[in-house]
Amino acid sequence: MSDVSAVEQLVSKYNSLRKEISKVIVGQDEVVEQVLLSVFSGGHALLIGVPGLAKTLLVNTVAQALGLQFKRIQFTPDLMPSDILGSEILDNNREFKFIKGPIFANIILADEINRTPPKTQAALLEAMQERAVTVAGHHYKLDLPYFVLATQNPIEQEGTYPLPEAQLDRFMFAINLDYPSFSEEVEVVKTTTTDSKVTVNALFTAEEIIKYQELIRRIPVADNVIEYAVTMVGKSRPKGTAATEIVKNYVDWGAGPRASQNLILAAKANAALNGKFSPDIEDVQKVAVGILRHRLIKNYKAEAEGLTIEEIIEGLF
Repeated sequence: MSDVSAVEQLVSKYNSLRKEISKVIVGQDEVVEQVLLSVFSGGHALLIGVPGLAKTLLVNTVAQALGLQFKRIQFTPDLMPSDILGSEILDNNREFKFIKGPIFANIILADEINRTPPKTQAALLEAMQERAVTVAGHHYKLDLPYFVLATQNPIEQEGTYPLPEAQLDRFMFAINLDYPSFSEEVEVVKTTTTDSKVTVNALFTAEEIIKYQELIRRIPVADNVIEYAVTMVGKSRPKGTAATEIVKNYVDWGAGPRASQNLILAAKANAALNGKFSPDIEDVQKVAVGILRHRLIKNYKAEAEGLTIEEIIEGLF
């Protein structure tokens, strides 16, 4: 099959996938879109929202519709790295046997990731970057495709540990979940207070997802689009020569090279899922806020003046 035919097939399957997810998830179209962009780009996503916005349900539904194995890890202050990775035990034959932890699945939901100390958060780093883990000196490869979808509660700061910048940078997207509209909330209440059960059908296989990830990487990108993405990221660095005035005044730290890579990968995925065979500058702009939101650190002046990260990022366009 040619790449052109493969893109057309992907668009058709993607539209069916969105319909399947909408059986369970009411609204949240942009959130679902960014999670799926992350999946088809081979990245990870951080979902930020208050309790009760169906973050866990969303991830579970996406996993079911993609036909992937799903595991949920509830992060708590007493969670240990071995609770995530697994550990070696002595079996009846007096031999060490490795018992796999919940990290061995295709989609991992790291629920309330900021509730656990940095030592345990760091247990995810190798898995997210290398798609492998090391336990007691042994290296274990994780099954592909592999995604970490983490959730974070932005308002409850008591008993939380901020995610280190190195960990935040491993997430391709940071996605803000907002309250549903009035009509969406009415629909949610109607559908969740009856005894009707919805079946979510698996529309993909793991092999198909890997094939589409490879297809998206093969999509050509014009030099001017790559230069636009790299320029945008360069403008976010307050000590860089290209920094805008708003960045110089209100940003402590800008985005690194991984942001440029992710902008282009996500722009490729956005183009492919919309039936285009090469991304343009509009595709880069469409994904920019989700990719840069967690990579820019505001200073106290921005906090005092109520300037949002989104406003700073839109100034980079």
